Amino acid sequence: MVLAACAVLGFVVGGVALVPRLLYPPLSAADLRGVGSAQARIELQQAQAQLANDARSAMLQSCVGLLVVIGAAATWRQVQVSRESQITERFTRAVDQIGSQDVNVRIGGIYALERIAKNSPADRDPIQFLLGAFVRGRLTWLVGAADGPEHPTPAVDEQLPVMNVRAPDAQAAMWVLERRSRTPDDPELYLSRVDLRRVSLRGARLSRTLFRHSNLARATLTGAQLDGSDFTDADLRGVLLDNSSLKGVNLSRAHLQGASLRRADLRGADLRSADLSDATLDGALMTGAQADATTVWPAGLSAEERRGLGIVDDGQST
Repeated sequence: MVLAACAVLGFVVGGVALVPRLLYPPLSAADLRGVGSAQARIELQQAQAQLANDARSAMLQSCVGLLVVIGAAATWRQVQVSRESQITERFTRAVDQIGSQDVNVRIGGIYALERIAKNSPADRDPIQFLLGAFVRGRLTWLVGAADGPEHPTPAVDEQLPVMNVRAPDAQAAMWVLERRSRTPDDPELYLSRVDLRRVSLRGARLSRTLFRHSNLARATLTGAQLDGSDFTDADLRGVLLDNSSLKGVNLSRAHLQGASLRRADLRGADLRSADLSDATLDGALMTGAQADATTVWPAGLSAEERRGLGIVDDGQST
């Protein structure tokens, strides 16, 4: 690198010295043979020398400008390298923190990752994957495994503390995930087979999230944006979904007994084999929602009323 810089510098210096002389060479005796006055010959020689000096000055100014640009580019590159190094160091430290035995250190690492994601767009997807894996590992709900939980559980645990008390680090990770910057090309967030009972996510932005076979009993999702999400076979008993946007969600085989869906937007939702017994649907938008003979509806919601809501019923559901 140093040798290359020296070579370039030598080339520039040589060019400044030689090019003006080539462009405006000193006038020879042959060139001045037709000039009779000695004073005139001197003036012509001085004018020629001045032209060479002017060319040399112009080249020097151009070289100085070029060096300034090169220096600025080198400085910018050094700043970028330093910034990348700092981000890498912060990322590594945050990953170490979320693996700590101390819950407060884990929470600090989670919020540090959020700061990194805001400052470094290139790290947003890896941080999403990392925090999703953290939540899945922290609160695994292994439906279907030999030693896994019964799903849904025989009864909803009314004594279970809110997630911010029973698993504050997982709650922090969910807050970070739901308020992350989103683009249409973002990958889906994978939160299937996770124990999210009593999670609090008011106004959360969790569109296109996979919650398949997860337990969200008594969760608070009031005003949440959940369009296009997949809740297949999810336990949503007693969940608060008032004013939430659930357009095009997959709720097939979901357990929604006692759920509150007041003014929720369920247009185009898949409700086949879903259990909505005792659910509250006051003011819900349900145009294009799909149901079938195995869909269980709240008592009193007649087939005629369902047709009035725009529900597409493939069979005589109850």
